[in-house]
Amino acid sequence: MKRIVVLTGAGISAESGLRTFRDSGGLWENYAIEDVATPEGWAKNPELVLEFYNQRRKSAMEALPNAGHLALVELEQYFDVTIITQNVDGLHEKAGSLEVIHLHGELSKVRSVKNPLLISDIGGDSIHLGDLAEDGGQLRPHIVWFGEMVPLIETAAAICSEADIFIVVGTSMQVYPAAGLIQYVPMDAPKFIVDPVIPDMSFKYKKMTYITDTATAGLPPLARRLISEYA
Repeated sequence: MKRIVVLTGAGISAESGLRTFRDSGGLWENYAIEDVATPEGWAKNPELVLEFYNQRRKSAMEALPNAGHLALVELEQYFDVTIITQNVDGLHEKAGSLEVIHLHGELSKVRSVKNPLLISDIGGDSIHLGDLAEDGGQLRPHIVWFGEMVPLIETAAAICSEADIFIVVGTSMQVYPAAGLIQYVPMDAPKFIVDPVIPDMSFKYKKMTYITDTATAGLPPLARRLISEYA
C-alpha cells in the first residue's frame, strides 16, 4: 500500500468558515497577531489571549468538515495516509482522518505554563486566568505561537521522507518550518499542490503538478485520480 503524505494549511479550513489571519492584512478576527499569537502577547495580556482562543475554540467546535477534508478520508481506503496540518481546529479528525500530525497544536487542548508536556483535552470548554494545571501552573492554549519552537517538525520531516505521494493543500508555502517539509520528500515521488494561488517556489521539484483550485473543488477529483492511477 502506497504512502500518501498531505500537508494542509488554513485554506482548507477557510472553506468551513474559519477565517485566517492572512485574509485580513495581519489581523485575526480583528486582533493583531502580535497581541494574541506570540509569547510577548501572552506576557503582556494573558486574559486577552485566553479570550481570543476561547472564541476560536467555540468557532472550531461549531465548524463542519468540507468536501476537501472528506476527500482525504476517502483516500484512507486505498492508501496509508498521514496528514501533517498547520491547522489547530480538529476538522481532519472530525471528518474521520486517523493519522494527523498537528504542527501548530490543537485548540481543544491546553497545557501548563510550567511544563509543556502536561497537556489536557478540554474539548470546547473555555479557560480563564486562574485556571490551573495539576502542577499549579496557569493553563495556556496548546498552540505553537509565532516565535516558539515547533516540537513535531522532525517527526513530520521523517514522515515526508517516506512519502510515495505528496499533496500540499491550502497553504501559501511561506510559513516555515512547515514550508520546508517538501524538501524531505523523495525526488521521484509525485507531488501535487492544490490552491487557487500557486506558491512562488524559488526552486523546482521533479514530478510537480499544480492544481489551481480550492480544496473543496480540487481535492475530490484529485483523490479519484490517485485511486485510479496508484491504488
